[in-house]
Amino acid sequence: MNDKPDTPARDYRETLFLPKTDFPMKAGLPQKEPEILKRWQEMDIFTRLREDAKAKGHELFILHDGPPYANGNIHIGTALNKILKDLVVRSQQMSGRDANYVPGWDCHGLPIEWKIEEQYRAKGKNKDAIPINEFRQECRAFAEHWMGIQSQEFQRLGVVGNWKDPYTTMAFPAEAQIARELMKFSASGQLYRGSKPVMWSVVEKTALAEAEVEYQDYTSDTIYAKFPVVKGPKDLAGASAVIWTTTPWTIPGNRAISYSPKIAYGLYEITAAPNDNWAKTGDRLILADNLAAETFKACRVEDFKRIGDVDMAKVATCAHPLKGLGYDFAVPLLEGDHVTDDAGTGFVHTAPSHGADDFEVWEANLGKLKALGVKTEIPFTVDAEGIFTAEAPGFEGKRVLTEKGEKGDANEAIIQALLAANALIARGRLKHQYPHSWRSKKPIIFRNTPQWFISMGDGETGGLRAKALKAIDETEFVPPAGQNRLRGMIEARPDWVISRQRAWGVPIAVFVNKATGLVLNDPEVNERIAQAFETEGADAWFAEGAHERFLKDRVTDTDEWEKVNDILDVWFDSGSTHAFVLEQRPDLRWPADVYLEGSDQHRGWFHSSLLESCGTRGRAPYNTVITHGFTMAEDGRKMSKSLGNQVFPQDVIKQSGADILRLWVASTDYVDDQRIGPEILKSNVEAYRKLRNTLRYILGALDGFAEKERLHPKDMPELERYILHKLAQVHASVLEGYRTYDFKQVVAQLINFMNVDLSAFYLDIRKDSLYCDAPSSKRRRACRTVMDQLFHCLATWLAPILCFTAEEVWLSRFRAEKSSVHLMQFARPPEKWVDADLAAKWDKIREVRRVITGALEIERQVKKTIGSSLEAAPEVHVSDEDLLAVLKGIDIAEMAITSDATLVAGEGPADAFRLDDVKGVAVVFKPAEGRKCARSWKITPEVGSDKEFPDITPRDADAVREWQKRHQKKLFA
Repeated sequence: MNDKPDTPARDYRETLFLPKTDFPMKAGLPQKEPEILKRWQEMDIFTRLREDAKAKGHELFILHDGPPYANGNIHIGTALNKILKDLVVRSQQMSGRDANYVPGWDCHGLPIEWKIEEQYRAKGKNKDAIPINEFRQECRAFAEHWMGIQSQEFQRLGVVGNWKDPYTTMAFPAEAQIARELMKFSASGQLYRGSKPVMWSVVEKTALAEAEVEYQDYTSDTIYAKFPVVKGPKDLAGASAVIWTTTPWTIPGNRAISYSPKIAYGLYEITAAPNDNWAKTGDRLILADNLAAETFKACRVEDFKRIGDVDMAKVATCAHPLKGLGYDFAVPLLEGDHVTDDAGTGFVHTAPSHGADDFEVWEANLGKLKALGVKTEIPFTVDAEGIFTAEAPGFEGKRVLTEKGEKGDANEAIIQALLAANALIARGRLKHQYPHSWRSKKPIIFRNTPQWFISMGDGETGGLRAKALKAIDETEFVPPAGQNRLRGMIEARPDWVISRQRAWGVPIAVFVNKATGLVLNDPEVNERIAQAFETEGADAWFAEGAHERFLKDRVTDTDEWEKVNDILDVWFDSGSTHAFVLEQRPDLRWPADVYLEGSDQHRGWFHSSLLESCGTRGRAPYNTVITHGFTMAEDGRKMSKSLGNQVFPQDVIKQSGADILRLWVASTDYVDDQRIGPEILKSNVEAYRKLRNTLRYILGALDGFAEKERLHPKDMPELERYILHKLAQVHASVLEGYRTYDFKQVVAQLINFMNVDLSAFYLDIRKDSLYCDAPSSKRRRACRTVMDQLFHCLATWLAPILCFTAEEVWLSRFRAEKSSVHLMQFARPPEKWVDADLAAKWDKIREVRRVITGALEIERQVKKTIGSSLEAAPEVHVSDEDLLAVLKGIDIAEMAITSDATLVAGEGPADAFRLDDVKGVAVVFKPAEGRKCARSWKITPEVGSDKEFPDITPRDADAVREWQKRHQKKLFA
C-alpha cells in the first residue's frame, strides 16, 4: 500500500474549501458576556421585544416574579431561581408570545430592621430613642442599596426583564395598595384582633409566621409530673395522672390535661423503687397502657403492678402540681384528638397560652369548663422579653430564654418547685427538632399575645379556607405533588397571624374603638389613609398628628379610637404583589400564567398569595405553580461556610461565565434538590465546549453561503434528508420540553443531537464533501443547505439556555446593528421533513457503520496497522437479506470515511470483526489500494486519471478547476 502521494506538482491546501469563521474556539465567556450585555442595554432589547410582540399581536404570557429579599448578594439558590424564570420567559417569547417580565423586590421586614439595629448597637445608639420615621428611612436606604446590587447581579446572569422599572413592596403606591388590601379584609369581617398563642421570637421581640420558622436540633429539659385526681371514681382516690413535657416552663400556664378516648388507660401502683427515688413505692399513677413500662423505666421504678382499667371520661378534675403556691384551681380533663400513645404517658399537659393544640382544646370545651366552674381566661404568663409575669406566681422575673436566645433559668426554677412539692417523678433531656427563627437562628416560644388575625372562615359558607382549597384544585402544579403539599398546609393551618411588633413595613392601618374593640370601617377614612400612603408612603401613619388627620370630621370623639401601630406580616406584603403589579400595570394582566419559586414557598409566597387573593377576589392569582428544590453541595450535603462547600454564582461567572451556570440550571432536574460543585461544573464546561465546537464548525462551513446554493429537500441525497428528519424530530421534543418547562429534556435532546447525530456522524461524514467537492456540486450544496437549517434551529433553540453564546453565534453570521437571536422565534422545521421509512433505513445503516468503525479502531489503536481510516478498504459481510437490500446503492466508503469498501453477501470469516448487538454484520479489514490523492488524501486507483492533475482524483481535479475560475474572477474583479 502506498500511503503517500507522489511528489505533488503543487500544494493544494489553498484550493480546499476549509471552514472559515471569526467565532473563536475558546469561549472567553467572562470577558465576552459583559460586552454582549452592554450591547443589549444599548439597543434596549427589552423594549424591542415588547414592541415587536405588540406589533405582531402576540398573546401576553406573564410569569410574576416572587420578590427576593433586598438584604445581601445573591447566592446560588437565588441564581438558580432567577435563571429558571428567565428560561421560562425567553422560551415563551421565542414560542410566539409576549412574555413580559417585571422583576421585583421584597423590601420590608425584620432582616433589614435587624441590620439597622446592628449598626445602631455598633455606634452605641438606642433604636427606641430614634424617631420611628427616621429609623424607617434608614431601612429604606438599606433596601435601595441592595436592590441596586442585586439588579446588576441578576442582569449579569443574562436575565432579561424590565430592570428600568421593577416593582418593590416599599414603593409608595405599593404600600398604599397593601393597605387597601388589608382594608378589604376588614370590610368583609375577616380581620379581627384576638388573643392566641403565637410563635414568638424573644430575640426579635415579635410574632412569627410559619414561613419564618425552621426546625433545628435542640436539647430540651424533660419532666414527668403528677397531677393528683380531685374529682373522679372512688377507686382513684390518692391516684395521679402523669404528664410528660419537653417544656417545663409552661407548667405555670397549665390549665387542663388532655387525654384520648381511643387510648386504653390503667391504674398502676409502684411496688418497688429505690429509697432516694422521686417516684415512691406505693404511688398510684394513671398511665396509657402502651406507655406504662416505658414511663416506669424513665422513673427508675424497679417493679409495679396494674390494678385495673381507668375510664378517663369519668375523671372530672385534677389538682395543679403546684397547688398551694398560687395555683389553687381545678385542672379539668379534656378530650383531645392530638393525644397519642406513641410517646410520653398518654396525657398532654395543656397550657392554652403556650400551644396551638392546647388553645384549640381549651376553646372547644368552653361550655364544659364553665359548667365545672373553671375560669376560662387564658393567662399571660410570659412577656415579650421571655420573662415570667405576675400571672406565673412564684416565678416572676425568671426567664424562659435570654435576649440572646439562650436557655434561661425558668426551667430549672420550675423543676425545683415541682420537686419540692413532691410532684416530680423524673427528669431528663431530649435532643429533638425544635422551631427556630430562620433569621436569628434562635429557638422560639409559643406565647399568648393579642394579635391581629385573618380568619380562615371555618364553618362559614364560602369561607377563606374553602375558597383557597377550591383554587388549589383549579391550579396546575409542576411537579404535580406540589398540589397535595399546598392543600395539606391550607387544610391544617390556623387563622393567619398578620401582626408584627416591629417598625419597618406597612402598618395595620386601622382604628379600633377602645370600648367595643370594633374596627372602624369608614370608606372615606380608608381612602384618606391610602391617598396619604400614595404620596408620602406608609411613613404617613407614624407622622405627628396622623391620628387626628385621618379621623377628623369622621368620628364624634377621636379619643375613643385607638390607632393600631403593629406592622403587617411581610408575607401579606408579598402576597399582595398581584394587586399592585399584575392588576395595576397596563402591560401586565391578572391572573399570572406562572408563579415559580422554591418548594419552601408552599408555606411562603404561594401560600400567602393564595390566601390574599382568595380572600379579596375569590380565586388564586396564578394559573400554574412551578416549584424547584434546594441547591446542595456536590456530595449532597447542605452548603455551609463551616464545611467550605459553598458555590457562589459570582465565582462561577468570574471563572467560567454565566452561560455555564445557565447550562447547569437547564440540565438539572430542578423539581428535586439539585447539586453543584467543582466536578459538576467541570462536566458542564466540557458539555459546553462540545456544543460550542459544533456551532463553530457549522458557522465555518457556512462561510459565504448564498441563497442560490440552496437546494430543495427533494433534490438532496438521502443522508441530508435523514438529517432533516432528525432535525424535525428534535424540534418536536425541544418545543414540548419548553412548553412543559422541562428544560433538562431540551438540553438532553440538543446535546445528543449535536454530539451524536451531527459531530460523530453527519459532520464527520460530510467533511470530505465540504472541503473537497466543487462548490457547485449537488452534494456540497445540499450539505450547506442543511447546515443553514441547522444553524437557525440550533441558534434559536439554544438561545433561552445559552443566551450569551447563542447571541455570539448569531452575530458571527448576522452583523446588523440591531440584530439579535433573541428577537427571533424558534425555528420550526416543517413536518413534511419527517420520513419514518427513510429514518428506519438510515438507522440500520448507522448500525452497520458502527461495526465498520469498531473494526478500524482495532487496526488503528491496537494493531497500529493504519493511522487514518482513509488507509482502509474494508469488506463488509452481511448475512441478513433485508439489511443487504438496504445497503445496496449506498456508498459505504463514504459512510465509513474509508477510501473504498466492498459489500459481500454472507456470514463472513470466523475471525471477522463483529459487535454482539448488531446481528448479521462482519467486517474484514483490507488496506486501500492505489495512490494517495494529494488533495483529499483518499487512496484510490483513480488518482492520475486526470492528465491535467495527475496527483489527485478526478473529483478533486474538477473542484480545483472551479476554484481556479473563481480565484481568477476575484483577481480581476
